[in-house]
Amino acid sequence: MTGSDIAPKRAGAIAHLALRPARNADGDGVSDLIASVFAQYPGCVFDRAGEFPELDAIADDFRASHGRMWVVEDRDGRILGCFGVKYDPETREAELHKVYLDQSCRGQGVAQRLLAKALTWLGDKHSDCETVMLWTDTRFEAGHRFYEKSGFARTGQNRILDDLSQSSEIQFRLDFATYRTFLAI
Repeated sequence: MTGSDIAPKRAGAIAHLALRPARNADGDGVSDLIASVFAQYPGCVFDRAGEFPELDAIADDFRASHGRMWVVEDRDGRILGCFGVKYDPETREAELHKVYLDQSCRGQGVAQRLLAKALTWLGDKHSDCETVMLWTDTRFEAGHRFYEKSGFARTGQNRILDDLSQSSEIQFRLDFATYRTFLAI
C-alpha cells in the first residue's frame, strides 16, 4: 500500500487502511462508496451519470477548483472513505465535498484523520484561506455531530436541491483563520 497507514482505534474487520490522494481512476470506487452510503438513508437516490459526472475524472475535478481529494482504501484496494476540499481564491473560502465513509469504518478515527489531512493541506497550499464551509443533507445526522465536534458551526442557512433525492441541506462553517491561530499556540 502507498500513503499513510491508518490504524483504527478498535481492532476489527479492518486492520490497516491507506490514506492517499485520489486519482481519476478512483471514480468507480468512490461511486460504489457513495451508493452504499446513500442506501443507508431512505429516499437517497444515487445516479452517477445524472448527478455525479465528476466521478469520471475526480482528481482533475478537484484540481480545477484549486482543491484536492483523498481516499482511504483497504488492502484489497476497496475505497472505504473519501474527503475533498475545493478553494475559491477570490472569496478565500474553501468548501468540503464528497465526505463519505463506509459504515465499517465509522467511530474509529478515520473521518478525523481525513479532515486533518484536508485542513493541513488547505493551510499549506492556501494560507490565505479564511473560512471552510460545507453543505450536508439533513438526513446525515451522524455527520452533523462529527462536524460540530470538529469545530464547525451551523449557519442557519439551508437549501433544497433539485435532485432525485429531493435533498434538503444545511450549511456548516469553520473560521479557518482562528482555527489555524489556535493550532499555532
